[in-house]
Amino acid sequence: MTALTRLRIAIIAFSLAALSLPGSAQSLVDELAWAYAITPGPAATPPVDDGTRHSLPGSERQFTLDQIRNRMGPADWFPGDHPSMPSIVAVGREAAGVWACSLCHYPNGKGRPENAGVAGLPTEYFIQQMYDLKNGLRTSSEPRKPNTPLMIGFAAAMTDDEIRAAAEYFGSMRWTPWIEVVETDTVPKTHPQGGMNLRFEGAAAGTEPIGRRIIETPINTEYTELLRNPRSGFIAYVPKGAIARGEALAHGSKSAVTACTVCHGDNLDGLAVVPSLRGRSPSYIARQLADFKQGARHGVWAPLMGPVVAGLNADDILNLSAYLASLAPTP
Repeated sequence: MTALTRLRIAIIAFSLAALSLPGSAQSLVDELAWAYAITPGPAATPPVDDGTRHSLPGSERQFTLDQIRNRMGPADWFPGDHPSMPSIVAVGREAAGVWACSLCHYPNGKGRPENAGVAGLPTEYFIQQMYDLKNGLRTSSEPRKPNTPLMIGFAAAMTDDEIRAAAEYFGSMRWTPWIEVVETDTVPKTHPQGGMNLRFEGAAAGTEPIGRRIIETPINTEYTELLRNPRSGFIAYVPKGAIARGEALAHGSKSAVTACTVCHGDNLDGLAVVPSLRGRSPSYIARQLADFKQGARHGVWAPLMGPVVAGLNADDILNLSAYLASLAPTP
């Protein structure tokens, strides 16, 4: 079976699974819309490359917009910040239609809210997730999320050696602070675009009540959205009290919910192939909890998570995501 055939099968399976979601599943996805940041209507047209060479503080390099967003070899602003990248991470494999991992996840593996921070993940966990994607065992509860079928296709087309090379590369780097969590009643007005919540600018700018949401947004929109600066992180605004409520949940305060510490360790820094949860994107964490709860993730270790998430509601997922994102990564 060719990689293209596998991709088509995976996308069809993903679409059918999304269409069969029960009403309660769609309700949960709707309540967690902040975590998916689906662009309403057509995607925004990217700015045209006019040949200007852009620069960033601390980097000696300059790139045009097309070089920055090149799917088969995106800009590497800070080559000294990471080990030498394997080919699949640096340039992908064009013949197989596999984009460079570094385009979306950055050369340092920090990633962005619309995808995943993959630095510091256990190698065998990373590999298992890629095979879950390859084998149709990991999809998304939100059928409109565009990068899920892309990842399914990439995983299907990648060789065993490429998967292991990427896993070992990203696993060789520790996860370090990337997201500032702030409890607040009001947040900057934002709009969903490309899986992220971006601040309105100009006349549309302002503030609004946070409500039952987490708003994770770039600290510097231009650095993140236009220049893909791998040193420019994110700020996550969370409702007041969410961190304390999430901490209680993570340690077993709700009788219907197993404490996260049972599998992820007393300090939530992971155990063996179980990943650390400290300081990760709250948007990503919320999506994964929803996906486990709705059965969109049913790989090797999913049966362990099923009973844990069964008793969670949207507010629980918000609070857990806020708490886990607020934890400083272990040095």
